[in-house]
Amino acid sequence: MRPKLEMEPVTFEDVAVNFTSGEWTMLDSSQKKLYRDVMKETFLNLISIEKTQEENFEEDYQNLRFR
Repeated sequence: MRPKLEMEPVTFEDVAVNFTSGEWTMLDSSQKKLYRDVMKETFLNLISIEKTQEENFEEDYQNLRFR
């Protein structure tokens, strides 16, 4: 029997990738789109753990600020 593992709470800030202004300007449009898509999926995965299906995930995502 495996021992039960304790899990720490995770926030969006714990898993988000942040770029400096200089790094962001170095990305081309496809890299910026990929970044936004990955951050959106990550955000939706995290809030799906916390919220019920009836709540509006997309509205929460739109309130985030992307560069």
